[in-house]
Amino acid sequence: MAHVAVETSAGAVGGGYAERPSRLAGAVVWTKGPAGSEAGPGAGPGAGPGAGVRPVLPDGCMDLLWSEGRLLVAGPDTRAYVPAGPPARWAGLRFFPGTAPGYLGVAAHELRDRRVELAELWPAARVRRLSARLEAAPDPAAALEEAALELAAATGPPDPLLRHLVAALDAGRPVTATADELGLGARRLHRRSLAAFGYGPKTLARVLRLQRALALARAGVPFAETAVRAGFADQAHLARNVRELTGMPLRDLLALG
Repeated sequence: MAHVAVETSAGAVGGGYAERPSRLAGAVVWTKGPAGSEAGPGAGPGAGPGAGVRPVLPDGCMDLLWSEGRLLVAGPDTRAYVPAGPPARWAGLRFFPGTAPGYLGVAAHELRDRRVELAELWPAARVRRLSARLEAAPDPAAALEEAALELAAATGPPDPLLRHLVAALDAGRPVTATADELGLGARRLHRRSLAAFGYGPKTLARVLRLQRALALARAGVPFAETAVRAGFADQAHLARNVRELTGMPLRDLLALG
């Protein structure tokens, strides 16, 4: 991961899951087939069965999801989410951290650690129109991306301050120093973060640090070096944080692929 979790390259990832950069700035379009047990980012209920399912890990993002005629929103996670239920086809649009609330019209903290039907957030008629559009589309993921682009055009660009905040924290800058650089007091920054990310800036920094560590470890960097490069005090600090945020030891996470 060069910067934040959503900045990924195109192509298949495995287990029937594939992703590509979206035309919506910073977002990712992804699809997941019913075969296999791996779930895509933000996958909702019914994304994969049984033991061995790869958990969806906190990444600072929110997703707009389409599966089997259902539209859902995956809120920001503070812990690993393990999908359950029968395999299904999924298409998703994973938004850059902090941008989804403005497009969808809901504060992120209202959806923290939740997967909800879009009809709980939007008028039913609006959801039916979008559902019909996706049902008729030969490529639902592309149609979902078009819908997100239209949302972005209608709502205007995201607050650039939020992107600066993500960039600073993802670079390992301390929260207090970042708040000062952005000209925000601690309380105001916390309020802005709750609405945009679903949690405060310290939790966002932990989540982004986790993603940095996972990217390094998956690239084969030794755990002790991963800890230092990702911004942990030492390997034990890394191990504690990984277990707290994912419920699993780092080695077990890597074994899932």
